[in-house]
Amino acid sequence: MSINATKLRHDLAPASPDDWKKLTEKDAFQALEQVKGQLFINNEWVDPKAGGKLDVVDPRTNDVVKQIASAEPDDVDAAVKAARKAFDEGPWPRMGGKGRGRLLSNLADLMEEHLTQLALLESLDAGKPLSQSMLKEIPLCIDNFRYFAGWADKLTGKVLPTDTPHHAYTLIEPLGVVAAITPWNFPLMEFTWKVAPALAAGNTVVIKVSKETALTALLMGDLAIQAGLPPGVLNILTGPGTSLGDALVEHPMVDKVTFTGSTSVGRGVGEKAGAGLKKYTLELGGKSPVIVCPDVDIDKAVEVAAMGLLYNMGQCCAAGTRLYVHTDIYDDFVAKYVKALQAWKVGDPFKHDTQHGPQINTRQLEKIQSYVDMGKKDPSCKLLCGGERVGDKGCYFQPTAFEVSDNAAKIAQEEIFGPVQCVFKWSDMEQVITAANDNVYGLAAGVLAKSQATIDGLVRRLRAGTVWVNTYNVYDAGVPFGGYKESGVGREKSEYALQAYTQVKAVYQPLEDPKAWH
Repeated sequence: MSINATKLRHDLAPASPDDWKKLTEKDAFQALEQVKGQLFINNEWVDPKAGGKLDVVDPRTNDVVKQIASAEPDDVDAAVKAARKAFDEGPWPRMGGKGRGRLLSNLADLMEEHLTQLALLESLDAGKPLSQSMLKEIPLCIDNFRYFAGWADKLTGKVLPTDTPHHAYTLIEPLGVVAAITPWNFPLMEFTWKVAPALAAGNTVVIKVSKETALTALLMGDLAIQAGLPPGVLNILTGPGTSLGDALVEHPMVDKVTFTGSTSVGRGVGEKAGAGLKKYTLELGGKSPVIVCPDVDIDKAVEVAAMGLLYNMGQCCAAGTRLYVHTDIYDDFVAKYVKALQAWKVGDPFKHDTQHGPQINTRQLEKIQSYVDMGKKDPSCKLLCGGERVGDKGCYFQPTAFEVSDNAAKIAQEEIFGPVQCVFKWSDMEQVITAANDNVYGLAAGVLAKSQATIDGLVRRLRAGTVWVNTYNVYDAGVPFGGYKESGVGREKSEYALQAYTQVKAVYQPLEDPKAWH
């Protein structure tokens, strides 16, 4: 049944920069009431054909707070066909770039009007501290749409010289229907990383968002209608990962696949997309090294390294979870680092001073605990702090650090996706570079040093898609993000991302008077 877009209330918007601190879980549940629990297909809110439902679980308590639609492959087919029709027959890819840019700017404006609701939902759904959602992530999501709205009319080809009497030029054209699959750790951020460039380039999109954290994506359906996006341009599905993901990736009407998630699942996505000769982008796992050099300001380096590990409760693919500290400052640094982790404020994400909310669910909590227990039994690992669940309700876990003497230790090689640090001692530059690169992943790395010569050498030799120097977890819409090695294929964000959503057409035309060029 077709349902018109609801004019969402945004009177919760803070009047001053600190007013967000007055927001409570009550405000979050008010925002939750406005989220439609259906599928968004062809600008209509529809129930799944099989009538399936998913529980929305609050990770603070493990209580079910809402039920939303659980799609099936038949719903995927309907969404893809809507996107296909919108691309083949609709106005979106035929619209001038300025027109698409204006509509994407409209969407960014609406997101800004509803920033508070989006932040409340993100914190309720994913357990993120409200300060993180309100002040950092949702503003970055809005900026992603603004950035790519600006690119919509700048995707131009070239006039090319030839050795034959022909006028030759290129056209930059959209690919068609984009299938996007996003993870649970940065729900709206990953939504915007994929949807914004795809739409700016003139594609249509079917996005399957994580069943764990679908709320903000569903709110975006109403905002898309209000912004003026034509029917079928953006379609939003919720449901189980494997069955929907396979149906989407293997659908014959899909032209491009973009996936963010674990390397094990991403490998399968790439294989299925490759079998259909579809273009694909994969943003996958990480186990990022941070090298601390002896000339650093130790207090500042401790602050950076702590944030590099603990942002988003350690549930960040780029988290700095392998910390290499020079022997000259090791004891002083580690003592202060442990103190910083122990002081990190773990608690309810709706308390304004909370730095560390719950892990996403019980399954992830148990995974983290299993790796910590493994580290406790490993003779090469010594527990420095943490290592236990916090309380007996919800999914809270202590910030944890191990001193590790063997770079091959399992907790030092595998992605844990939680607040668990491995700390190593180093003295030889060649050896620490080798150790830092000795991992299947290459998503990110950190360098903490004062010497520019040292920084230059490390930046060039670390095998990682992003290197942060004397900072960590900095993101900007205009800077690409993606990995080396098993951390993925292609790049998100920036003009580099647009290459993954476009194709080049070459055109030759005979010159009426070839001599005119001589």
